[in-house]
Amino acid sequence: MKNPGIGPQEQCFGPVRFIPGPNRGRYPFCHSVYIEGAGVLIDPGGDRERLQNLRDTMGVSMVWLSHWHEDHWGHLDLFSDVPLWMSRQDAPALSSVDAFFQAYGMDGPQDARAREQFYPVLLEQFHFAPRTSARYLEPGQTLSLGSIQVQVIHAPGHTPGNMAFYFPNTGVLFLGDYDLTPFGPWYGDTGSSLADTIASVEKLRSIKARAWLTGHETGVFTSPPGALWEDYLQVIARREKDLLRFLRQPSTMEEIVSAWIVYQRPREPVPLYRFGERAIMGKHLEQLLQQGKVVERDGVFQST
Repeated sequence: MKNPGIGPQEQCFGPVRFIPGPNRGRYPFCHSVYIEGAGVLIDPGGDRERLQNLRDTMGVSMVWLSHWHEDHWGHLDLFSDVPLWMSRQDAPALSSVDAFFQAYGMDGPQDARAREQFYPVLLEQFHFAPRTSARYLEPGQTLSLGSIQVQVIHAPGHTPGNMAFYFPNTGVLFLGDYDLTPFGPWYGDTGSSLADTIASVEKLRSIKARAWLTGHETGVFTSPPGALWEDYLQVIARREKDLLRFLRQPSTMEEIVSAWIVYQRPREPVPLYRFGERAIMGKHLEQLLQQGKVVERDGVFQST
């Protein structure tokens, strides 16, 4: 396994080129993948200068997105003249700024301050412009790109249309944002699902690969990630356990958010991180209410 403390380097697995993003691909960046020969660029959210150079020297014939989140398409403006492919479920999020906020669930009155802070960042840092998908990446399809094949794997939960990509010729599996980082999975969007996230992680770790590429941090694993899969899932279990412990005392959603169970401490900009805390805790509350482990009365929650 690659040492998580060392930033990943650009490297090739046959025609599959891994292109690391700045700062180990941490948000607001990601790592990208380029398929040589076919000119397919996956997730252009990393090193802007490197992606410009790639476009000018090797050529980009199409861009694929693993999902709709902004850190995975932050330099999509460099490729406004080439077709965009993404999933049918995620494509609407890029049709307008309003659709983008709705997909995040950042469209309620309690999120006004978060939207106000995020809107200029979306335009200036991520170069947002409405885009439509020229073609949809369909779950389970196998695409032939010259001498290489790509299997499109639907891995919902993170987003409803989240896709991973397996390259059987080289044994490379691109996991995207199922990135095996200590922070754990994100499943806070309107269409996200806690249960689907767990199922997708289990699906992905069952695939026999020879190399695993992720969208953030370590980026490249050339031996099986092993216990990291379980560590990643345990983050979900830890969040639930901490929430149930906190709810031994009756608490409102705003009190839950202020406990910082997901992010562990307040972070700047606070309104955006409070939104993230509320979004993920909301998914846990929804599940715990269904399971009867939490009850709610007049906006106050308590574990049973």
